[in-house]
Amino acid sequence: MRYDLDDLRLFLHIVAEGSITAGARRMHLSLPSASARVRSLEHHAGVDLLIRGRRGVRPTPAGTALARHARDVLDRTARLESAVASYARPPTAPLTLLGGGSALHRLVPRALVSFLRAHPDVDVEVSESRTPRTVRMLADGEADLGVVLDREARDCGLTMEPLGDDSLVVIGQCGGILAGRTEVTYSEVAEHPLVGLDAGSSLRRWIEKNLGPHAPAVRYRTTVAHLNTLVSLAAAGVGLAVVPRRAIAPYQPLDVCDLRDPWARRHHLLAWGAKAGAASTATAALAEHLRRAAMSEPDGGEGLPAQ
Repeated sequence: MRYDLDDLRLFLHIVAEGSITAGARRMHLSLPSASARVRSLEHHAGVDLLIRGRRGVRPTPAGTALARHARDVLDRTARLESAVASYARPPTAPLTLLGGGSALHRLVPRALVSFLRAHPDVDVEVSESRTPRTVRMLADGEADLGVVLDREARDCGLTMEPLGDDSLVVIGQCGGILAGRTEVTYSEVAEHPLVGLDAGSSLRRWIEKNLGPHAPAVRYRTTVAHLNTLVSLAAAGVGLAVVPRRAIAPYQPLDVCDLRDPWARRHHLLAWGAKAGAASTATAALAEHLRRAAMSEPDGGEGLPAQ
């Protein structure tokens, strides 16, 4: 047996008001129309649903049961309509966040987890991008936020703020050739077999750009796509690796040496798109989650360059 939802709403109003007249008023119906609907309900049910008296109406046992189930049906219907309606809303344009491989290793994922949980209606498109390209896209209004390197983003005209240290270090197996050392040059590192990131990665290209045309010849035992894999290979003794210090988890058994080369000392900056003055509330919120993620990492916020 099917019941019309409006008839169920009318019946609930009548029961709540104790009057067909008052129930009809709440549904913006005339009294004859409301009475006809109630009689139709009783006809379909095959029992009386209301006890009519001089002072109003009250539900019969069958009417009480109908009212209870009607409330459940209408409540479930409202939840269903709300769920479906959320897909019908015009989607807002997703935020665009750019960053190099180092930033995308732990900083950006940590910020995304907290941001996306706190803002279920906002989507974020994340892409790996070297600082020069990120700066161009931000300046052209093609991205909202970017995590860039200070050495490559100076004097670009964008609004920027310090985000955290991203200096490079050399890592190797505990007790290996780095044992007892606190710092080395890249030339010394290149004398030993290495493991590295793929040639197209932003970190690999950064290193090669700063080494220039007279870079020492390097033997890569293998190259991989992800920093996690690279760190694991170095820890297993496959070869030395040059990685951002923040890519190393505190519990990992590794020998770690600073790189003495000046280009190894670098910092992340948070850069805003050209329309930073009119940034959306969502953009500002994502920026705040990036700040918190940077501060929650080891040495978060320390060693920042003077601004």
